[in-house]
Amino acid sequence: MNKKYTYVWVSLIVLIFGVIVIPRIVDRLTSGSVVEKDRLNGTVNNEELGYILLDGKRRKVPSFEFINQDSVVVSDKDYLGQVYVVDFFFTRCPSICPVMTKNLVNIQNHFENVEDFAVASFSITPDFDTPEVLQDYVDKYQINTNNWNLLTGDKNAVFELANAGFNIFAAEMPEVPGGFEHSGLFALVDKEGYLRSRMDEFGNPIVYYRGAILEEQGENDHGETEEIGILKVDIQKLLKE
Repeated sequence: MNKKYTYVWVSLIVLIFGVIVIPRIVDRLTSGSVVEKDRLNGTVNNEELGYILLDGKRRKVPSFEFINQDSVVVSDKDYLGQVYVVDFFFTRCPSICPVMTKNLVNIQNHFENVEDFAVASFSITPDFDTPEVLQDYVDKYQINTNNWNLLTGDKNAVFELANAGFNIFAAEMPEVPGGFEHSGLFALVDKEGYLRSRMDEFGNPIVYYRGAILEEQGENDHGETEEIGILKVDIQKLLKE
C-alpha cells in the first residue's frame, strides 16, 4: 500500500479514538467513577482471594484489646487461626446497624458449628455500650456469642482501629441521626490476621463487602447489589486455606 494512504488511515484511526474514546475516559476520571466503580466496587469474580496492600505490603489487622459483652478481655491474638468478619456499629444506631447485624446473624447461622469462623463487632459508642448494654443487644438479635464478640473499650482506641487500622470510616457527627456516622462495610480477615477480599474485573481487590443491604433484598434504592452472598463464598474459601 502506498505510504501516503497508510498515513491517512493511521491518522483517521487516531482521530476516531480521540473523538469517541478519550472523552469517555475523561468523563469517568472527573466523575470519580474509575476509582469508585472500577477499583473498589467493580463487578466481582470468583477467582482466588487477594490481599489488601498498604505501601506494597500485605495489610494485617493491628493489635487491639477490648472487653466483650461478658466483660472478658479479647484481643487480636484470640482470633488467630480463625477466619472472621469485622464491623463497626453502635446499639442505638437508628439506620444501618440493625440491617448489618441481621446480615451477620445470617452469616453466623450459615457457618453454624464451624469452629474456625468468628465475628468481631466493635462499638463506636463505648461510653454508652457497656457490657450490660451489649448483652441486651445480644438477646435482642439472638446472637450466638460462642464465636461472636461485641467489643467495647476506650473510645479513642476504637476510632483509631476503625479509621487507621481498618480504614473503615467512623466519626462522631451530632448533626446526623444517632449522633455518629459510619460506613456499613464488613472486613474479611484470614486465619493469619491478613485483610482479604475477592478481586474485581480489573484485578483490584474490592477491599470490603457491603453489609447494609439484606441478602434477600438483592439491591438497594441506589442500584447497589448485596454482597452477603459473595462474602459467604469467600469465607468458605478462606476456611479451606
